Amino acid sequence: MPELPYSPAADRNKQPILDALTRILGEDGTALEIASGTGQHAAWFAASMPRWTWQPTDADPRTLPALASRVAEAALPNLRPPLLLDVMSPRWPSQDTAFAEGEEEKFDAIYCANMLHIAPWATCAALMQGAARHLRSGGLLITYGPYFEDGVPTAPSNTAFDQDLRARSPAWGIRRLEDVAAEARRAGLALRERHAMPSNNLLLVFGR
Repeated sequence: MPELPYSPAADRNKQPILDALTRILGEDGTALEIASGTGQHAAWFAASMPRWTWQPTDADPRTLPALASRVAEAALPNLRPPLLLDVMSPRWPSQDTAFAEGEEEKFDAIYCANMLHIAPWATCAALMQGAARHLRSGGLLITYGPYFEDGVPTAPSNTAFDQDLRARSPAWGIRRLEDVAAEARRAGLALRERHAMPSNNLLLVFGR
């Protein structure tokens, strides 16, 4: 099997995020991961939460072969093969059979890490609207990454990171938590919890 892509940041933050998820989520359920990237989080969470089934996805079809290889290497019964899913698509996933609208086909959790700042702002509204469609009653949308907050001093590292992102693409950049929460409200979701995480990141929990 070829060497799999590896993200040092994903490896560093997987355990702190897992610690938060085990406090936030119930004992069992089905989770949809948006923007799985290398698949390190999905594999780690599935191995550590055996009563949760994880569905990894990514919007870039070029990442899917490596993501599928990571799933195969993990060989976990609760880790599904990856799907192509672009949040901007009118249906999820973007290919294959669309997730059904029936309650039995919805998810107990939707997890999205480090996407909003490396994607156009329109993806935020699309994420919120898609989550509202595909969360089971009582389900939670959980996002992770850097955010700016009104009234909270910004870490110099986040300021520098934001400048670097915007130099790479004018459509990118760290988002204001208040703007993200407003998009969630428009989709019928409310910000329920804010958890400070290492390296000046936040884990946000949204629900109906």
